[in-house]
Amino acid sequence: MHDHLLSVRNLKIEATSYPPGEPPKDITIVEGISFDLEKGKVLGLIGESGAGKSTIGLSALAYGRGGVRITGGEVLLEGKDILPLGKRGIRTIRGARVCYVAQSAAAAFNPAHKLGDQVIEATLAHGLMSEAEARKRALYLFEVLGLPNPDTFGDRFPHQVSGGQLQRAMTAMALCSNPQLIVFDEPTTALDVTTQIDVLAAIKHAIEETDTAALYITHDLAVVAQISDHIMVLRHGHMVEYGTAQQIIEAPREEYTRALVNVRQKKREEAADQTDTLLKVDNVSAGYSNGFKVLFDVSLHLPKGQTLAIVGESGSGKSTLARVITGLLPPSEGSITFDGKQLTPALKQRSRDDLRRIQLIYQMADTAMNPRQTVGQIIGRPLSFYFGLHGAKKRARVAELLEEIEMGSGFIDRYPAELSGGQKQRVAIARALAAEPELILCDEPTSALDPLVAEGILNLLLRLQAETQVSYLFITHDIAIVRAIADSVAVMHRGKLVRFGPKSKVLAPPFDDYTDLLLKSVPEMEIGWLEKALASRKMESAGN
Repeated sequence: MHDHLLSVRNLKIEATSYPPGEPPKDITIVEGISFDLEKGKVLGLIGESGAGKSTIGLSALAYGRGGVRITGGEVLLEGKDILPLGKRGIRTIRGARVCYVAQSAAAAFNPAHKLGDQVIEATLAHGLMSEAEARKRALYLFEVLGLPNPDTFGDRFPHQVSGGQLQRAMTAMALCSNPQLIVFDEPTTALDVTTQIDVLAAIKHAIEETDTAALYITHDLAVVAQISDHIMVLRHGHMVEYGTAQQIIEAPREEYTRALVNVRQKKREEAADQTDTLLKVDNVSAGYSNGFKVLFDVSLHLPKGQTLAIVGESGSGKSTLARVITGLLPPSEGSITFDGKQLTPALKQRSRDDLRRIQLIYQMADTAMNPRQTVGQIIGRPLSFYFGLHGAKKRARVAELLEEIEMGSGFIDRYPAELSGGQKQRVAIARALAAEPELILCDEPTSALDPLVAEGILNLLLRLQAETQVSYLFITHDIAIVRAIADSVAVMHRGKLVRFGPKSKVLAPPFDDYTDLLLKSVPEMEIGWLEKALASRKMESAGN
């Protein structure tokens, strides 16, 4: 009997870099990482993008993705080093003794197969149970994870359930084989806060019920504080700090850890009321060609030089409203007025200047940029399209824009693959600024970024707003971001506007039921917050 289920000793992980015009070279991604994990315990791995969190987590499966290689150290599972086992030996471990829960459940499930069949697949492949036993185990896990109609849930296909339900189904798939260890790789990052709290509670309950150990990877310290016994803070492939969850949250020793703890606490004073309205949405309703209606009689306005935050859970209509404003989805009723002029409903009917004045920054900069174009080409396209700039003049303006976003002209000939997540999002901002817009629609541009990088993006947006008086319509489900950047707030739920006004009024009681639920679902940097939040929700449900 070994004292520790998992022991990692002096782990070193490398990859090969291919710089343009230079010979390939080996780079170290993770170096000198050691830790122990006991059965039934959870270790949180936290740090910024590129810190090595997922790379370390995957080492527990003896796996390196994207050409990453484990070149040193030991990964001991119940005292036995799994790294020298070879492909056949490692296959007996993956999916049986060690399982993995990915960030995007939607991408991890096969859309052509029922959920129940996929949940039990690895268990049957390893010969751990009969099909009847595996289905009984899956049903038990559906109940433990709080999935609706557990008896028939497995008969559904992935597209027939919500994102939160799909994430819980993936947790059931990982738990089905009774593994000793599960690696959770940012399982709630893509979820809105009201769904996140349910998924977190389900994961925590399932771990306690099954006595499974877990590595929980995230960039949100408030989230990991609710589920972890210990936390390891990582940066640039090295351990910055390690301790109990309580010590890390309440008494961090290192400056970097203190910055992570404090980053969520920043607030911006809202601007004074203005009568100079830039954007006005009047009684807008919208739906799709299949007859499915998404927006219902939405009215709001945004003054020049200010920021309006649109908040609500997934499916509330936030991004659909942005599509209507840009003309990508013409409204079925109502109108959009911009700077005193009513905009034509459809994008194709708008003038080039109307297009220029309203720009978009997307959530995923990765998929919003052509990987075969350089930074200079990406930022330069609107300069050519709207202003007819070419050659040296265009390159000079691109360099100016790169300076504005605090990257510098040295990035002009790089490709997106050579940039970090934060750098890609800054390039997306520069591309929007190149059109010299008056309104930028920001569709969750920081949700995929770690807190400190996200803070840098928010500070950049605020500085650019102060310098250019550009207005922002900022779509988010993160109330901490709302407090940091917004002047006014619109709360949406199921396509309807349930609350709208200055930030100080919208985020202050008395609340409507939905806004109250939304605010109470935002994780706080406090040990035991999850249990308090769930108890409060239970009491309110009993009272109703």
